[in-house]
Amino acid sequence: MSQIKIYALADTIDKYRSQLSKAIHEALVEALQYPVEKCFQRFIKMQKEDFIYPSDRSDLYVIIEISMFSGRSVESKKQLINKIFKNIESESGISPQDIEITIFETPQENWGIRGKTADELKLNYQVNV
Repeated sequence: MSQIKIYALADTIDKYRSQLSKAIHEALVEALQYPVEKCFQRFIKMQKEDFIYPSDRSDLYVIIEISMFSGRSVESKKQLINKIFKNIESESGISPQDIEITIFETPQENWGIRGKTADELKLNYQVNV
């Protein structure tokens, strides 16, 4: 399971939402062997006065937060991050300089999904990749 939050200026999200969505989801599918049909994303539009970032970032600055089950290897997580950078640049032209990614991992018993804790669910994909 992965839940994705994408923060950016409202204009950036309006212009690049579909490219960002595709780029991030394709990276999850490839790097983590994640099922194509499992796409959970939230785009959070920020107003200029509420989104403060360093001067070496542009107005295309994007923050991506990934919450997911613990269990993936360090190599898989690095591959995911690198694929997100590459895919976003390829899909939208947004530079990796303007992208920050954070992965938050929690055990399956800390997730509630469809009326159960996630450790009680039968998943159609592997977590330990």
